[in-house]
Amino acid sequence: MPGAEATVDRFVADHREELTEDALTLLGVDTQNPPGETAPLVDELEVTLDDLGLATERVATDPAKPNLVATLPGDTDRTLLYNGHLDTVPFGADAWTHDPLGERDGDRLYGRGATDMKGAVAAMLLAARAFVESETTPPVTLQFAFVSDEETGGDAGLPTLLDQRGLTADGCVIGETTCERGRHSVTVADRGSIWLTLAASGEGAHGSRPILGENAIDRLYGAVERIRTEFGTERLRIADDLAPIVEESVEYYAPRMGRDAARDLFAYPSVNLGTIEGGESINSVPESARASLDVRLAPAVDTADVLARIRECVDGCPGITIEDVSWSVGTYESPDSPLVSAVADTAEDVVGERIYRRSATGGGDAKTLRNAGIPTVEFGLGTDTAHAVDEYTTVDALVADARVYARLPFAFADR
Repeated sequence: MPGAEATVDRFVADHREELTEDALTLLGVDTQNPPGETAPLVDELEVTLDDLGLATERVATDPAKPNLVATLPGDTDRTLLYNGHLDTVPFGADAWTHDPLGERDGDRLYGRGATDMKGAVAAMLLAARAFVESETTPPVTLQFAFVSDEETGGDAGLPTLLDQRGLTADGCVIGETTCERGRHSVTVADRGSIWLTLAASGEGAHGSRPILGENAIDRLYGAVERIRTEFGTERLRIADDLAPIVEESVEYYAPRMGRDAARDLFAYPSVNLGTIEGGESINSVPESARASLDVRLAPAVDTADVLARIRECVDGCPGITIEDVSWSVGTYESPDSPLVSAVADTAEDVVGERIYRRSATGGGDAKTLRNAGIPTVEFGLGTDTAHAVDEYTTVDALVADARVYARLPFAFADR
C-alpha cells in the first residue's frame, strides 16, 4: 500500500472509538421522516466540516430540510463525490428494546438510521478527517453531499440540490448498506418502475342480488390478474452488456429467494398490488373501486414500450381505466467501469471477501444522480436491519466503511 494511502488507512484504524462516538451523536438527532426535520443535524455537520477547513454550502427550498455540500480540494480537479441522506424512516419507541436514538451494546450500535445510513455518514466524515488531520492531500478532489428527504422521495433533498446548485463529479459513492446475510456487494444498477392507479366502474345492486349489478372490485381484480398473467409473463429484452450484472445479481440473491426466482426478478416484470379500495358496505355491490400497482423492470428496459403493453391489457378489461401513471427507467454502470472497479477492488481488499457487482431490486438517489450524468454506485457495510425494530450496525462495519471511503480516492485516481 503506497505511503499516503497507508497514512489515511492507519488514521482510521487509530480513531475507532471517535468514529463510534460520532455515529452515536448522529443517531441522537431525531430526523424521522415525516416530518424529516434535518436542520439541527445539518447545523452540527456544518460546524464539524468548517472546523476541518472544508468549504461548505447549504442548499435548501425548505429550511427544515436543508442539504449540505462540502469540498476538500485534491491534487487534481477530478472529483469523487460521497453522498448520504440524513433523514430516517419513523420508529415506534415502545417496540424497541434499545434506544432508537442511539445506544451501544458491545460491538453493536443500535438506533434508527444506524445502518440506513447515519453510520455511513459518520464513516465519510472520518475519511475526510483522515486526510485533513494527517495532512495528506487526496489524489482527487473530494466532495460530500449530505441530503434530506430521501426516505419519502421528497423534492427537498437531492432534487433541490441538483436544481438549485447542481453537482459535477467524475464518480459518486452513496453510503447505502449493500450487504445481506453475510454477503457484500456494490450496487451498480437499479430497476425501472411504473406506478399505476387503476379505476373500475360498475353498477350498484343489493348484495343479496349481485347478478343485477356489475361488481367494480371484481372487475378491478380481474384487470390486475390479466396484467399479471399476460404482461407479467412476457420476457423482457435485456441488453447484452447487462448480462454480467444480471448473472452476479442472480448469484447474490439466490441464497435468499432461490436461483429461479432471482433470475425471474430480472427476466420478467414484477407486478405488486399495493393498495385496493372500493365499496360502501358488505351488502352492496360496489359501483367503483381503485387500485395501485407497482411494476418493476430490469435496468434500461424501454419503459414506453412496456407501458404501451400494459395499456393493451387494460383496454381489454370492461369498466377499467388508468387514472394515473408515473415511471422511471432503470440505470446502470458497467461492472468494469473505473468507479465500479475502484470501489469493488478497494472493498475486497479491506474486508477480504468477494464483493458482488449487482443490481438493486428498487431504485433511489443513485438513479437520480446517474440521470444527472454522474457515474454512481452504492456501497456500505452494515446489517440487513434497515427500517426494522432495533436497527443496528457494528463498530467493525463502521471502521471498514471508513477504511474503504478513505482509501477509495487512491484507487479511483489510478483508473
